[in-house]
Amino acid sequence: MTDKSKQKQDQQPAETKNPVKNENPAVAKAGKRSSKSLAEARAKQAKKARLLENKEDTNTPIPKPKQTRSLLERRSKSYRDIYKLIDKSKTYELKEASQLISKTNPVKFDATVELHVHLNVDPKQSDQNIRDSVLLPEGSGKEVRVAVFVSGDDAKTAVDAGADLVGENEVIKELEAGSYSFDILISTPSQMPKLGKYARALGPRGLMPNPKSGSVTNDIAKAVSEAKSGRVEYRVDSGGNLHIPIGKVSFAPTKILNNLTAVLNSIKSNKPASVKSTYVLSAYLSTSMGPSIRLAL
Repeated sequence: MTDKSKQKQDQQPAETKNPVKNENPAVAKAGKRSSKSLAEARAKQAKKARLLENKEDTNTPIPKPKQTRSLLERRSKSYRDIYKLIDKSKTYELKEASQLISKTNPVKFDATVELHVHLNVDPKQSDQNIRDSVLLPEGSGKEVRVAVFVSGDDAKTAVDAGADLVGENEVIKELEAGSYSFDILISTPSQMPKLGKYARALGPRGLMPNPKSGSVTNDIAKAVSEAKSGRVEYRVDSGGNLHIPIGKVSFAPTKILNNLTAVLNSIKSNKPASVKSTYVLSAYLSTSMGPSIRLAL
């Protein structure tokens, strides 16, 4: 080695002579060596360490999940007391159910008694789309407001029969304003084309007159009288179910039984010829907000 090279080597700093690896390399702006990635890695390692400690610590009790209360337990006290009156493993005869139903009302108002029937039908088939109306022999217990879309002599007949709203112009004013102050709309066959433009509004509300429900007829007096006295319309839903009001809790058991029998006979008479097996799969009687009673048919 020459004297000049030796002199240059002696003039170099000590760090260059003995390079040491940097234990904490510089943090990159992005990628795996960025400050965010390094922080996430340290957090992940700390989490693994805590999990290992929890597994090793066998003395720490594992908390049991909180059990959800059943639907009955979440009901009111009055509902639970009423529920005890019904034997769910039993099917009740019509007379026995009519006597029991008035005791299963958990609310203070005069609730509606409802019949719920599950039919073995396919509503998509035209002959199995069950729809009809039935006159309740004891009435529905509900004040029904009847509108009659007629003119001329039929208007006077409707007024004498006790209709609440009568006349073409009167009914059209209500429909144009979007206020439906009636429960049933009755019309003669000749007047039906004039109601066509309101079908989209009346149909979903169940107010569109229909011959099957007895609301399209030339005998206006009879239609109004039956509607006022308790004619109810029923139609099967997409699941093959019927939901029909048959009276009030305040009715005597004999009145409920008479209405119930009339509705069931009407349903049975509408059995489609294409249904060869069991037609009525199940039927339940209940109040508006009370538990149901299964009927023996």
